Amino acid sequence: MPKKIPMRQCVGCREMKPKRELIRVVRSPAGEVSLDFRGKLPGRGAYVCPDPACLARARKSRALERAFGVPLPDAVYAALEEQMKEVPADVP
Repeated sequence: MPKKIPMRQCVGCREMKPKRELIRVVRSPAGEVSLDFRGKLPGRGAYVCPDPACLARARKSRALERAFGVPLPDAVYAALEEQMKEVPADVP
């Protein structure tokens, strides 16, 4: 029996993709928003493709704000864009 592959939906392009292909954006219990490349950080998570265009679409549609239930300042989006540019090479 083949192993089940967990699927998640990108908040930018709204496509279902394997969880390993997406980057988790997490809001920690303290309210801090960051990228979680390993998928292990505690807190509320939303998934986005490793493509800056998907992050831009999520920003335009306020998808992350809806997912987390809190307004996100522009500085948070800028920090997410910077972190996305520094994606580790070993992360798919």
